[in-house]
Amino acid sequence: MIITRTPYRISFFGGGTDYPAWSNEHGGEVLSTSIDKYCYITCRHLPPFFDHKHRIVYSTIENVQHWEEIKHPAVRAVLGWVNCSKGLEIHHDGDLPARSGLGSSSSFTVGLLHAMSALKGQYVSKEQLARDAIHIEQNVIGEHVGSQDQVAAAYGGFNHIEFLPSGGFQVSPVILGKRRLKDLQKHLMLCFTGFSRIASEVAKAKIDNLARRADELTQMRAMVEEAMRILSGRNRSLDEFGDLLHQAWVIKKRLSDRVSTTEIDEIYQRARDAGALGGKLLGAGGGGFLLLFARPDDQPRIREALSHLIHAPVNFDESGSRVVLYQPNGLH
Repeated sequence: MIITRTPYRISFFGGGTDYPAWSNEHGGEVLSTSIDKYCYITCRHLPPFFDHKHRIVYSTIENVQHWEEIKHPAVRAVLGWVNCSKGLEIHHDGDLPARSGLGSSSSFTVGLLHAMSALKGQYVSKEQLARDAIHIEQNVIGEHVGSQDQVAAAYGGFNHIEFLPSGGFQVSPVILGKRRLKDLQKHLMLCFTGFSRIASEVAKAKIDNLARRADELTQMRAMVEEAMRILSGRNRSLDEFGDLLHQAWVIKKRLSDRVSTTEIDEIYQRARDAGALGGKLLGAGGGGFLLLFARPDDQPRIREALSHLIHAPVNFDESGSRVVLYQPNGLH
């Protein structure tokens, strides 16, 4: 039996510039961190005593004879890609709901690829995990997704990720003092809006607009460098980071009318009125988790203003996707 643990992520700046339709021509970069909320994949070879060959357990239970019959797109794609011939039982458990803007789909794909490699007794690097997950999602499944989530899930940590016109990427850890990093984390709030959405559908609306939104995407990419200057500057206040998040959210909403909704705009404005300096809807938009940036002293007032929402405490993760249980021959 193999169990992998793969983190979800928070993207601060540069989202949108990681879509291949943009980055393959102009390049792109994002500032993001993995967080201490995880996707767990349990995988084992299924003994040949059952009526089914494969058993997939997530919000639905699928018992099938061949991987081609599997309805879960990522599981079907991964098993087909590795040309799976042996029976498998795969379980998914997540700390947070799917379709919520935290890169959960990519964490699932990365975690499953990691488990499949471990089941074969093969080591796979973080870079290869990310590349394979990008290929699966963009080319095999054909989803309208960028490339940042797969990299964040595979590598883990607080990173500056550059996407090259060649199709490659470079991952550079953000180097900050412990106190500065702790202060940054104390300023973050994560609220669940209660609305879920299909990220690929929202993303398609943005991708269709990319050619007409070059100015916005160029500004969003420039904000990555500015955010890093704020964080590393000795005399720069973290308030500036919050203000920059607000500016980025205003620009992001111009990418498509599906990025936000009237309800989400109202929630965000209530948070701002209660003291939040900035924030953004995570992921493609349309629903899911709202990231807010606020001074610690102002956060109780913001929680009260948004008391109808679920607030999730969150810290940064450093490890990326990991195999946390390795018993390839089962328990016998």
